[in-house]
Amino acid sequence: MTTATLGAFLKACRDRTQVADVGISSYGQRRVPGLRREEVSMVAGVSVDYYTRLEQGRERHPSPSVLDALARVFGWSDDERAHAFRLAGTAIPPRVSRSCDVVDPELLQLLDDWPMNPAIVVNRTLDVLACNAIARVLLIGLEPSENLVERIFLDIGTRSLYPDWRDVAEATVATLRMAEGFAPQDARLLELVGDLRAASPEFTAMWSGGRVRGKTGEAKRFRHPQVGIVELTYQTFDVRSAPSQQLIVYRAAADTPSAESLKLLGSLAASLA
Repeated sequence: MTTATLGAFLKACRDRTQVADVGISSYGQRRVPGLRREEVSMVAGVSVDYYTRLEQGRERHPSPSVLDALARVFGWSDDERAHAFRLAGTAIPPRVSRSCDVVDPELLQLLDDWPMNPAIVVNRTLDVLACNAIARVLLIGLEPSENLVERIFLDIGTRSLYPDWRDVAEATVATLRMAEGFAPQDARLLELVGDLRAASPEFTAMWSGGRVRGKTGEAKRFRHPQVGIVELTYQTFDVRSAPSQQLIVYRAAADTPSAESLKLLGSLAASLA
């Protein structure tokens, strides 16, 4: 990191930001293509001298609050904001954003383009937002609007689906815990946890353990009533167009009994479509 690089980035942002973009009136003859330093400092709530030192590389440690103030002035995207934090050598705090439960149509099409790979989209509280046909068959009737945590703890059929139920349940609770870090007072999270604690002593015990862990790519075993034991690995991807969403995709190792079982489930899903 060099503060000169940060300064150059700030100047480029200032040059392309117009007075109309920040809601202030233009005055006098303008000799710069974008905002004046005085205008940036006024809107950001920092002194002109401080902002000038940032652009010139003489200020080496801008705080996260200053960088976020500049993000608002310059209208930075998430990528631009993260870039500025990296240039400043500062940890990138998450932006507080509203959870979005609408799945992009292009992502929905992508799910359907994977007829042999179970795929689902979830939000931070593990509500199912979308799933493809083979996921519905693998997870025995899974539908959007269901919640993965509720299925694991409250649905007898789902419980019997996992030979390693306790391991799956503990990992799921640890993933749900991560939602607290984004929005501890989120109404959906509080409602879900409250309902589960009232209905399941096992959930209550695991939730009280306080473990936090994101989804991993470890193998997961399923005891499917139509094809028997199926062992799959999975990958989890953040959906960049909707940061509160994750895409989970399962696969079987090539040339294994599980791969053959997955093909059978794919054929069954196609016949039900």
